[in-house]
Amino acid sequence: SDMGELHIRSVLVTGANRGIGLGLVQHFLGMPNPPKWVFAAWQAEQGAGHEEAVQGGSQSLSLCAAPPASPLVGCGTVRGGRMFTVLVPNVARRVRSWSSLLCYLHAHPYLLSSPLLRSQAFLPLLKKAAQGSPGSALSCSKAAIVNMSSSAGSIEDVYLWHFGHVVSYRCSKAALNMLTKCQSLGYREHGVLCVALHPGWVQTDMGGSGSQKPPVTVDESVRGMLKVLSSLSEKETGTFLDWEGKVVPW
Repeated sequence: SDMGELHIRSVLVTGANRGIGLGLVQHFLGMPNPPKWVFAAWQAEQGAGHEEAVQGGSQSLSLCAAPPASPLVGCGTVRGGRMFTVLVPNVARRVRSWSSLLCYLHAHPYLLSSPLLRSQAFLPLLKKAAQGSPGSALSCSKAAIVNMSSSAGSIEDVYLWHFGHVVSYRCSKAALNMLTKCQSLGYREHGVLCVALHPGWVQTDMGGSGSQKPPVTVDESVRGMLKVLSSLSEKETGTFLDWEGKVVPW
């Protein structure tokens, strides 16, 4: 019922072949009033296809797999100038053995460049969606960019330091948070809401790779985040929130 409050014309979710990205696609398709178009995109790894993982059987679903390290995954799939209401860049990778931001960004440049380049590439469609939506107030039903961040990137909290230092991952998420803030300031005039979301410590391949079991399931996280997205307004643009709607300190 909470998801019914979102009225999204179209949405692009990257990293959609597994974990939180897959959960988002499935829940978008299962909404009482689902988006007309759901674009599910991911990085193709070792030539293996993941189409069978993205369930739903909906004619509104469009799939796209791009070569590894391609920052613009999904761009070629979107044809005819369709309007985007929500763009959810979902990149989740952690490299335990590296502690250098320079090394990390050199090896995986799309962790920061991908959300930046993708938002720039799709800005015309986001602007078109905002212009075609009634009213001037910002919301996820109008046009939005949702960056999947992590409280591990919080400089004040340094969440779960005892569980894993993962300095490179923390630095990349802190940079993503700054990007979100910059996007919110730059895109406000175009009617685009921008927010960074912490999905919680979720039971995914990455989150559950340690000795401790994460407390949050993918389903719980996604349901919570969609409830949060349905309630966002202009005052939340440029903020850092968790899957329950609580403010995460920068």
